[in-house]
Amino acid sequence: MSSVIERTVETYGIDNWGADYFGVNRKGNLVVYSPDNSNLTADVKEIIDDLAKRGINTPVLLRFPQLLAGQIRKLHTSFKKSIKEFGYEGDHMCVYPMKVNQNRAVIEEYLKEGARYNFGLEAGSKAELYAALALEQPAESLLVLNGFKDRDFVKLAFAGAGAGKKVVIVIEKMSELEHTLSLVKEFTEENADAALPMVGVRVKLYSKGSGKWEKSGGEAAKFGLTTTEILEVIRQLQEAGRADMLQLLHFHIGSQLTDIKRIKNAMKEAARTYAKIRKMGIPIQFLDVGGGMAVDYDGSRTSFESSANYNAREFANDVIYAIKTVCDDEIVPHPTIIQESGRFLSAYHAILVTNVQEEIETVVQDLTPMTIDKDDPPVIRELHDLRETINAKNYREYYHDALEHREELFTMFDLGLIDLEAKGKGEVLFWDVCELADQFAQQKKYVSEEFDDLRRLLCAKYLTNFSVFRSMPDNWALEQLFPIIPIHKLNKKPTEYATLCDITCDSDGIVDKFVDLHDIKPVLELHKLVKNEPYYLAMMLVGAYQEVMGNNHNLFGVPHEAHIFIGEDGHIIKKVIYGATLADTLSTVRFDAIQLHDQFRRTVMKRIRDGELSTKEGNQLIEFYENQAGSYTYMTPNGAAGS
Repeated sequence: MSSVIERTVETYGIDNWGADYFGVNRKGNLVVYSPDNSNLTADVKEIIDDLAKRGINTPVLLRFPQLLAGQIRKLHTSFKKSIKEFGYEGDHMCVYPMKVNQNRAVIEEYLKEGARYNFGLEAGSKAELYAALALEQPAESLLVLNGFKDRDFVKLAFAGAGAGKKVVIVIEKMSELEHTLSLVKEFTEENADAALPMVGVRVKLYSKGSGKWEKSGGEAAKFGLTTTEILEVIRQLQEAGRADMLQLLHFHIGSQLTDIKRIKNAMKEAARTYAKIRKMGIPIQFLDVGGGMAVDYDGSRTSFESSANYNAREFANDVIYAIKTVCDDEIVPHPTIIQESGRFLSAYHAILVTNVQEEIETVVQDLTPMTIDKDDPPVIRELHDLRETINAKNYREYYHDALEHREELFTMFDLGLIDLEAKGKGEVLFWDVCELADQFAQQKKYVSEEFDDLRRLLCAKYLTNFSVFRSMPDNWALEQLFPIIPIHKLNKKPTEYATLCDITCDSDGIVDKFVDLHDIKPVLELHKLVKNEPYYLAMMLVGAYQEVMGNNHNLFGVPHEAHIFIGEDGHIIKKVIYGATLADTLSTVRFDAIQLHDQFRRTVMKRIRDGELSTKEGNQLIEFYENQAGSYTYMTPNGAAGS
């Protein structure tokens, strides 16, 4: 690997956040490694070029099912080793929370690999349960039902049990137990041996999580039963002669848990609760430790919100050790541990690749040659002198002088003392001084805060062909960081500092915080744009939550999608799913394309009748308008044909 590529890998932190799945080849292109064989790679630039030949232009979501399988194996292996090391007598299983990514392809790939380890599903709504009941999962795996439930939801769970699935209704509030016991009576009246779902209880722990979702746990949490409510659930089940249905204790202290200490505390508290219930004669056998296993998005391996100060093996060790210690102390059987770590499983497998459309000019530039003469106002001549004489010794002083002169320039213009031409000259000269001052400042060992702020102001703004609200909603809503990297030119030093602007007409549609090993970068190192030459960026680790939580701001729909297999000969495009068209996206807000066509046709026909358009011109307008219904909602990449 060349020294330039090594520096590029370090610049973007690939080795820190990539989990051994991503790298750079000798061509300078981003590659994805097969989890089964690191010698097998897929070149992302080649994938995008192949898709373009098929008329599939960016933005496009690349899905790598092998990475999903790799994460499943990594999780299973970590717990298997910990169970063996600590002599744990229970088992470990996983249920994938469908809310993390309900895409059918993701769920089916998860079940395909997870079936080897009896991994099941978790559903939190009627729609998710309805889909889950039709999916094939291992006979011994669980279908855990979380979230608030009405009678119809609970009845659907009974249908799942009747179909042979090991369904667990997790009681979130007392009314759900009432529905459950009522339906038990109804079903067993018809058939005393009817298959029934299991019951679980979600405990509201005192322990809290860490990170952005810290409020998910603790005494004020939205979900979970208090100690007295759990005791009441047990009492009612015993009274109904159904205590044997209570098989699972569940807790969840938040998503993206960044600090392993918080996890340890929660495990001890939950294990103690399990042990006390077990000692009451309740045959509970599953301890569901919830989700929250974090993804290290920035690669810093810290307790920062976008990171985690632990890995999969350490997580498994602490879970197994904490639960075993408490159970041994209480002399109760070790439970089967159920885990809901959907983010950890699915984040890595999806990459959004898009193109930079163009640069948005923010720094005033002189569009025609500028001359300074004796008739120019003194403030213009002084700014010109600053630009011509600034150096490494005086740059700070001259920068401060330039700021004062700019204020003077605007004041004089507001008072009508200078004309528009002079104002234009002054703006160009001011920004020239700023750029020179920034160059000198960046050469210093320590850069002061004011020049960090100036760097943000001077940085390029790259107009990027995607919607933050659709494809990275957590970045907009929660300031969640995602690694962003060019997919090519990584064998060349990036010379530009830029922030990204999406194509929505919303000032919030920007990305101006980027992953860094020690801090959050306000700008991203990128390459200078070349006219008529595409420049592609990859938004990494977007496989968890981003697709399902993306919204239709400005009616930008789902992007194209391609499923990629990494083989001995590189990549194989297994499947392509076309993104939303204008008609597709409009239908989500109840516009009907046929009706729109009729209305537009009537408008044009009236102009033809009134003699304002020829019949030929009118028909061309109608044909063009109707053809647009099938076009992509995103921009046509520069230098590429439309699709």
